[in-house]
Order: sequence, then structure tokens, then C-alpha cells
Amino acid sequence: MSVPEGWEKHPIGKICKSIVPGRNKPKSFDGTIPWITTPDIQGRYLPSKAQRNFISETAIKESGAKIVPAGGVVIAAVGELGLTAIAAEPIVLNQQLHAFICTDNIYNEYLAYWLETQKPYMDSVASKTTIPYMNKSNCESIPVIFPLLPEQKKIVRILSTWDRAIEVTEKLLNNSQQQKKALMQQLLTGKKRLPGFNGKWKKVNIGNVVHIASGKSKSKFINENGERYIIDMGSISREGKLIPSKKTDLDEDYLLHEQLVMPKDDIGGGNIIGRVGFIDQDRKYVLGDHVYALYVHGCDSLFLCYLINHDTVNKSLRRKANGTAQLGLGKKDVEKQPVYIPNTKEEQQKIASVLSAANKEIEILEKKLGCLRQEKKALMQQLLTGKRRVKVDGSEAPEKEAARA
Repeated sequence: MSVPEGWEKHPIGKICKSIVPGRNKPKSFDGTIPWITTPDIQGRYLPSKAQRNFISETAIKESGAKIVPAGGVVIAAVGELGLTAIAAEPIVLNQQLHAFICTDNIYNEYLAYWLETQKPYMDSVASKTTIPYMNKSNCESIPVIFPLLPEQKKIVRILSTWDRAIEVTEKLLNNSQQQKKALMQQLLTGKKRLPGFNGKWKKVNIGNVVHIASGKSKSKFINENGERYIIDMGSISREGKLIPSKKTDLDEDYLLHEQLVMPKDDIGGGNIIGRVGFIDQDRKYVLGDHVYALYVHGCDSLFLCYLINHDTVNKSLRRKANGTAQLGLGKKDVEKQPVYIPNTKEEQQKIASVLSAANKEIEILEKKLGCLRQEKKALMQQLLTGKRRVKVDGSEAPEKEAARA
């Protein structure tokens, strides 16, 4: 990578005061200093809301650990290489983490952003065992290119604006997801009734309102230029969304609009078994193997989709799966699964409409969040390599920047 005019390039070990390695787990947690592990890194600063364990100064001395001062830049050196955060107060790290203590000419926020872009390099130097691992020497070798301090701080201010927009969108998305979860719990159990509806719900078995069919393998009909998609084991997500990837031009075994598709086998932990996806249009998908097609009758199809994907029903279905290397869910077990549904199709459709509106809001926020992250990533690539330079005016001279920091 070429170095822009006025910038420098050095291994991180040459531009930091020190590198603080993590240490093994102490005998007890009975202090006030945060003990940081990889799962505790949630967000840009440490400790995060996920922080659970705290260590005493006595335990620190006994373990030989060192305290990372506020401002230290923390990276994961094992497993999730490239995961980065900044210590907002003194902390202690476990053995999977390292911290860099910056010199006066390196702004820690700038270094943190830079390290987020260095995962490919970290992967290239890491020891390849069960999980990737970087020792202290590997960490010291990470190359850093950087401008003078005022330009570093200007770059950080720009990227921080994107971070704030991402954080706000993440909070909105989380709120929408929690609201949808609460709505599902209330509306799909009858605990909350929509205006104009009353009367007891009826108990039926899924087999009373659907006809279940199985498909055959379509692997020999895969065509990357095809106009349709094969629905097989990997085509339904854990959230019940259609995520097909295999294309085909096969002109048979079409799935029809408003049918449901359910994975009946899973080679993983069984988390997709019993989930259902909703077929949103005719002649776009063909039925493959390891999946049931549910032909719905006497019930609103979209309502039944939400109902089966609700935790109560789905967990019951997954408990019925059996097998060793590959879990399987029998057709009769699905048919015998009891569910409660409103007596009128009108109420079923209204509930489905409310939940679909909640889904739409979530999809819009997910799309917005994805765009923000991609735009930030592209901006980082330009700003942190000097391909796009920022203007530093007279008010941002080094001595004034230092006074403001």
C-alpha cells in the first residue's frame, strides 16, 4: 500500500508506548476493575453493558496481569480477529485480548478505526490451529499508515458521525424487533384481541388445516442462470424467511402463492426444523428435498406462518425432531401438533396484517442499517488510506487540537 504525501507507515509496535497482553482467568471475581473477555466487547467502548466480571487489585497482582489504562485500544487476538474497542476506564484483559497504548502522535480513536480494517492482515499472520491466534509479535507487526494528528482527529470526527447514525438505527431496529416480539406473544396467543373481535379460539391440529407433501432432490437441475429458485433445507432462515440460493430452469414441482415450506431435516443444531417460509408468488420456486410443502385450507396462510414460527409452537415441533448426525421431523408429528386459531378468517387476516406491518418496519430499518454500514466501510477505505484527504484549517493546528482533546 502506497503512503500518501505527508503520511507515515510503521508497524504498530514502533508507534505505541507498549502492548499489554491479556492473562488467564483469576481465581475469583470480587473487585471493581472490569475483567474483559471477547463477549464483553459490544460497542466501541469498554466496559460495555455486557460486562459481568470485575477483579480486585490483589487478584491482578497474583495473576501477573497488567491494568490497561483508559484510552488503551483493545483487539481480539484469538478467534474474532479484528474485533476492536477502546478502554473508557482502567480495565484488565483475559488471554484472548491485547491492548495498544498510543504515543502522543497517534490518536487512539484513529488507531481503533484503522485496526477495524486490518482483519485480512491479521488473518494472514495468525497461527492456524483450531481457531486463529496472534501472539504478541504478530500484534506488533500490524502495519499502520497515518497522517499528522490534526488530520487523524478530523478523520475520526467524520467517521464518528457515521457511527452515531448507525447506533441510532441499531436502537430503532432493536426497539422494533422487541415490539414485534411482544405483539406476537399477545396476538398469537389471544391474550390481546384486536378491536371488533371476541369469542374463544378453537384448538386444532396442524394436520386439520394443511395438506403436507414432500419433494425430491433437484441438485442435478441447478442452473446459475435459471429464473427460479430451488427450495431445500438451506432455503429457510431461523427467522422463517426465504433465503434460497440455488437457481434452476426446471419447469415442474412449482410452489404456489400462499403455500408454506418447512425444513424437515437439519444437519446443524435443529434450529431451522419446523420453521416455515411463506411463498410470496407463483412459479418462482420449485420444491426440493428435505422440505415439506404445506397446502393450507380452512385457515389464513400468512397467519398460520406467523403462528408456527412463534416460539411456543416452533419449540414444540423442534422437540419432536430426532436423529444423530442429521435431525429429522416426521410428517405425522407435524400433523399432530396442536395450535389455537381464531374462529374467523377475518381475525386471522387482521392479525397477520398487523404483524406484517411490524415486519415491514423492521425490514426498512435493516436495509437502512446495512446501507449505513456499507457507506461507512467505503468511507473508511478512502479516509484511512489517504485516497480521500480532509481539509484541516488553522483552528485545528496541533497545539489547539491537543488543548481540545
